[in-house]
Amino acid sequence: MAGPKVMLINAWSGSGGDAFPYYFRAAGLGPLIGTRTWGGLIGYSGQPGLIDGGRLTVPTFSFYNLDGEWDVEGHGVEPDIEVVDDPSLMLDGGDPQLDRAIAEVLKALEENPPVRPDRPAYPVR
Repeated sequence: MAGPKVMLINAWSGSGGDAFPYYFRAAGLGPLIGTRTWGGLIGYSGQPGLIDGGRLTVPTFSFYNLDGEWDVEGHGVEPDIEVVDDPSLMLDGGDPQLDRAIAEVLKALEENPPVRPDRPAYPVR
């Protein structure tokens, strides 16, 4: 998809909400706006059954970054532009994170408008 992109993140983002912003940034798609994500990227696979019908879950995998280091778990992903949610503003219809995201996209559109490819001639059939 052509054009600028931003991603809103906050502390309620965990698991895929931690991984997706990490990869969004790594791909250079645009700035992350908001507050640091939760930092929960350990997963489990398989749930052995117990005699009482319960299940046992044990963390079996985690996340390492593109440099081969364990990352994100227990810390989260930091935003490029920190904007704290203010519930009192949201009660009045405001949304500081969304407002900043829109401002960043409009600024990027002005500085680097997307170039649409020329449409080729229709084939003769």
